[in-house]
Amino acid sequence: MTHHTAASPIEQIVLPNVRDIGGFDVRRALPSAQRRMVGPFVFLDSFGPVAFGAGEGMDTRPHPHIGLATISYLLQGEMLHRDSAGHIQLLEAGEVNVMVAGRGIVHSERSSDPVRASGGTLMGLQAWVALPQAHEESAPGFHHLSAPSLPVIEGEGVSLRLLAGALEGQSASTQTFSPLFYADLQLQAGARYQLSAEHIERALYVVSGEVEVQGQTGRFGANQLVVLRPGSEVVIRALSGAALMVLGGEPLDGPRHIYWNFVSSRPDRIHQAVEDWRARRFPDVPGESEYIPLPDSGARWRFKG
Repeated sequence: MTHHTAASPIEQIVLPNVRDIGGFDVRRALPSAQRRMVGPFVFLDSFGPVAFGAGEGMDTRPHPHIGLATISYLLQGEMLHRDSAGHIQLLEAGEVNVMVAGRGIVHSERSSDPVRASGGTLMGLQAWVALPQAHEESAPGFHHLSAPSLPVIEGEGVSLRLLAGALEGQSASTQTFSPLFYADLQLQAGARYQLSAEHIERALYVVSGEVEVQGQTGRFGANQLVVLRPGSEVVIRALSGAALMVLGGEPLDGPRHIYWNFVSSRPDRIHQAVEDWRARRFPDVPGESEYIPLPDSGARWRFKG
């Protein structure tokens, strides 16, 4: 059992909900009943590892977004991104895709033809970052970063790859709209890493292995989101070889509403997006005729936070 005290560096622990989407599990840490967001991050999914046989693959049909930027990162495998702005990009392990939805974009994510022909594995994460109000209706866009272009911070038994934002004096070239950080942290057994308190809200998500946080009893294992207390000194120690995602940033400029794939500071804007998708007024993904319909009309809004 983990105990929290007034001096504890940990504010909250979130266990993700698990959903089966066509043969493999997706674990959703944000949003949850326990925690709505961390900095501007309003959504965090992890998936895999899943093994596809020949003739199998991932098929996420075209679907819309508004008011957010998606950050996709793979630990294993590859997937093909297509969107209504005409971007086509294969995402491979160690690379980053950033899609800015702004006023509206539609995209699909599928296994590549070679994977579908011979099989393969897939493991990764997708995060959504809510856009500041001044940028919610910005033009849609897309940005791909290769693995060698990402800043790496290394220490004794520590390797941190910065995927987006700024941390420890390093900055990724990923397009962002508010102060944040998002990084892949790899620790060898026994290694320690002190997470900077330069951002107000911070969290760590354990992908594999076990870690402890100095000053906190208990240990944290795979698929736990550990939300850290603002301003606290946080030293992470790996009890075994461990992989984590560390993330956070400054609080958003007001509450956000989420319904399905739509994020906005204004409920009326989400209602408009719902009607636009129902009436097929969003642009199409070139070359694709399939699409994901709206959820059941009785579905509730995920949160108003």
